[in-house]
Amino acid sequence: MELMARYPDKHFDLAIVDPPYEANDAIGISDSNGHLVNRTKYRLFKNIKPSATYFGELRRVSKNQIIWGGNFFGLSGGVIAWNKNGTAFGEGEIAICSTHSSVRFFEFTWNGMIQEDMKKKEVRIHPTQKPVALYKWILDKYAKKGDKILDTHMGSGSIAIGCQQMGFNLTACELDKEYYEAALKRIELNTSQTSIFNQ
Repeated sequence: MELMARYPDKHFDLAIVDPPYEANDAIGISDSNGHLVNRTKYRLFKNIKPSATYFGELRRVSKNQIIWGGNFFGLSGGVIAWNKNGTAFGEGEIAICSTHSSVRFFEFTWNGMIQEDMKKKEVRIHPTQKPVALYKWILDKYAKKGDKILDTHMGSGSIAIGCQQMGFNLTACELDKEYYEAALKRIELNTSQTSIFNQ
């Protein structure tokens, strides 16, 4: 909220956000049988569901929005459906999109240790991490050159890597200090690898 308050109306062309879907003390995941699974690999964090005021401010500062888990907040609009080819932790996720009223699909395997591109497997540092390929697909379909992108819940930094690779200006924040620092390291590593391959 403090970050968005700094900007005038419609400053950002596109907000792509992945806020916590449920208000509880930490991420808890149920498997396909409804049993709670403790994802001990990741440090748990305070999971605070955003208020209606947050969504109002998000709409104020951005022309368009893509909100992961928007269905949990009662939001309406077009749907981006990501088929993760998953099992235990869900077969997919959806985002509510303000730019269209149809359903659009993205398929990319992201199921535990199994990823679509095992040769370029991403190190997972966050319990709700999304693949860089997903953000690159979104930017390709929903943003145009020169657009300013906003993310209020940066998490693992996948969106920052996608924006860097696609040439977009991103403004992002993350409240959790440890995840923020881990994301910065991940972004820095990716940036150095990209610059080596582009020489």
